[in-house]
Amino acid sequence: MTFTEELRKENEDIFSLIFEHQFVQGIGRGDVSKEALTHYVKADYEYLNAFMKVYGIAISKCASREDIAYFNQRIDFVLNSEIHPHNNFCEQIGVSYEELQGFSLPPTADHYIKHMLYHAQSGTLGEILAALLPCPWTYFEIGEELIKQYDPSPEHPFYQWISFYAERRVEDTVVVMCERLDKLAEVASQEEKTKMKEAFRKSCQLEWAFWEMAFTCEEWITKKGVSVNEKP
Repeated sequence: MTFTEELRKENEDIFSLIFEHQFVQGIGRGDVSKEALTHYVKADYEYLNAFMKVYGIAISKCASREDIAYFNQRIDFVLNSEIHPHNNFCEQIGVSYEELQGFSLPPTADHYIKHMLYHAQSGTLGEILAALLPCPWTYFEIGEELIKQYDPSPEHPFYQWISFYAERRVEDTVVVMCERLDKLAEVASQEEKTKMKEAFRKSCQLEWAFWEMAFTCEEWITKKGVSVNEKP
């Protein structure tokens, strides 16, 4: 069993909870509320901005041009391809993508980003990949699960979102990330592998929490009540 196969097996509980989450199942049924979709896009836009910055930090730790090129390709994918599922949600909300950009982060998204940045700044390339991998991996499997459960037609309101994450290039992203992480794990100390496993599991847990954050429209609490997610 490879290192990433171990990771997937050890985190089956979290993956299953993600597939069962009300927001994820709502995508499959096509009935997610506009409020939840709006909250998701606002947070995910900023999350993906941070994701690209973590890739940039990974580049600064690379020893070869091959590794630099790999992370540069990943930045390009997030920057130019992952706008498509966001636009699908925006079409259902009835607002432009630009209108949902630049908002402050809800608590869970803020924590998730800081979790990734912590491993990027203080950890090895193995830790960075372990912290990043659950995002594309869970989304790819969500796409697969929703196709199996709902077999959406092109008329389904979230057909574009589901088909995007279930397609081959997202699967290839996961496969290549797993291969790279497996190679790093082969030469890693037991201490480093433990840190990689901890980073991976926490990211899985935060993936579930991100869906919950969007579904409940989570906001920061203040003495006067819940604050509104506004542009800073």
